Amino acid sequence: GVLVIIFLVLALLGYALFGDRETAKTSPLVGKDAPEFTLKLFDGKRVSLSELKGKTVLLNFWASWCMPCRQEAPALEQSWLKYKDKNVVFIGVNVWDENRSASSYIEKFGGGYPQGIDPEEEIQVDYGIGGVPETYFIGPSGIITDKYDGPLTEEIIDYYVNRAAGPERDSPSTN
Repeated sequence: GVLVIIFLVLALLGYALFGDRETAKTSPLVGKDAPEFTLKLFDGKRVSLSELKGKTVLLNFWASWCMPCRQEAPALEQSWLKYKDKNVVFIGVNVWDENRSASSYIEKFGGGYPQGIDPEEEIQVDYGIGGVPETYFIGPSGIITDKYDGPLTEEIIDYYVNRAAGPERDSPSTN
């Protein structure tokens, strides 16, 4: 009896942590100005959101130990290659990790786009990050258009990047 209860508790915990996370979630930030940040990148440079005004931004929060993050890494890399010359910027924010682990992850899974670590946890707090991966899509005017929880695919990225780019701009899609 005790083993059955332990198994059920572990199963519920596993589902709560890793269950059906591939969904668009609402966030109180959607429709509002994206919180300003400056991220120190792994290459030593810095990037600020204010520098990216006029561009569509995909802001992805990830961790090296996160299996869904590993699952979405190829889609992020392929999509970045597709959009990098189209007024779309990808930024990766590593959370709850060590520099060494994060750097190894980037070497293994790619990440030619700007990526850095949030050691003071300021960016993740401002964006209300509760788990990884979580991704925000920010339009050229600096307004958050969508938030997506769970691993991204190229199709999901295309959909939300085009929504963020808005109807008044030429679509960044290559289709």
